[in-house]
Amino acid sequence: MQAIPCCASSILARVNYATLLLPDFSLILFGYLICRYTALNRSVWQPVESLVYYLLFPVLLFQSIVKSPVDVGAASGLIAAGLAMGVTGIALAYSLPHWPLLGRHIDARDHAASAQVAFRFNSFIGLAIAERLAGAEGLLMIAVLIGVCVPLFNVAAVWPMARHGQHSFARELVRNPLIIATLSGLVANLLGFRIPEWASPTVSRISAASLALGLMAAGAGLEFGLLARGKALSIAVLSIRHLVQPLLAFGLAHLLRLSPVQTTVLLAFSALPTASTCYVLAARMGYNGPYVAGLVTLSTLLGMVSLPFALAVLR
Repeated sequence: MQAIPCCASSILARVNYATLLLPDFSLILFGYLICRYTALNRSVWQPVESLVYYLLFPVLLFQSIVKSPVDVGAASGLIAAGLAMGVTGIALAYSLPHWPLLGRHIDARDHAASAQVAFRFNSFIGLAIAERLAGAEGLLMIAVLIGVCVPLFNVAAVWPMARHGQHSFARELVRNPLIIATLSGLVANLLGFRIPEWASPTVSRISAASLALGLMAAGAGLEFGLLARGKALSIAVLSIRHLVQPLLAFGLAHLLRLSPVQTTVLLAFSALPTASTCYVLAARMGYNGPYVAGLVTLSTLLGMVSLPFALAVLR
C-alpha cells in the first residue's frame, strides 16, 4: 500500500484525539451530575429523551446524510469495505451469546440492547476527524460511509430488541424515527436534494441541540454499577468496537487496494466511539438504558486509545 502523502501525515500528527472526544465526554458527565445532584432528576430527563428520539436526532441524521453528494462509482471500494466491516461487526455482536464460556454469562435482554454498541458509530466525531485528516475529500468520504452504513446499522440495532421484546420487527422499522430519517436522507441524497440555504441555519441548530441533549440524557441515565453486573458482555462489545473493527478495516484496505486517503478515512471510521443514540434507542424501546449509557461513556473514553491505534499504528 502506498504511503499517505506527507501533507496528510503532518495533518494527522496534529490531530488531538483527546480534544475531539473531550466535549462528548464532558456533556455525558454534565448530564450525570445534573441528574444526580440537582432538582433536574429523571422526571425531567425522560421527556428530553422523547424529544431527542422522535425529533432532534432524526433531523441530525437526515442533515448529515444529505449534506454532501454521494458518488457511488468513485467510492465503490470504500463503500464495499465499510459495508463488509459493518456486516462482520453485526455478525460478531449477534453471535456473542453463542460463544463458549462467554455465552452463559450474558443476559439476553442486556445483549439485545447493547449489541448495537459494537458496530454503530458517532458520526459527528467521524465528520470532525475526517475533515482534519483529509479536508474536503475526507469529509466527502466519511459522508459516503455514513450514508450507506447508517441505515444498515440502525436496522441491525432495532432487530434484536424487537425480537426479544416480542414486537413486530416490520412495525418497529416502519415506526422507528431514526431509520425513517436515515433511509429518507439516503434517497434524498441520491436524488440530488439539498437543504435550502434559508433552512440550513435552523436545521444546523436543531442538529447541534440533538447532539448536546442526547449526550446529556445518556449521562443522566448512567448507573455504573450495572456495568459490573454485565462486565463480560461489556468487554466483548467494546472489544469488537475498538479492537476488532480497526484490525478488520486494516485488512480490508489492503485487500481492496484502497487509496491512501480512503485507507485513512476507513481506519478512522473503524475506531470511532459508538453512537450516543444507542442509549436513546435502548431506553425508548424499554430496555436497560442506564447500562447502555455506561457503555457509551466507556466507548467515548476508549476512542482516545483506538483512534491513535488505528491511525498511528495500523496505518
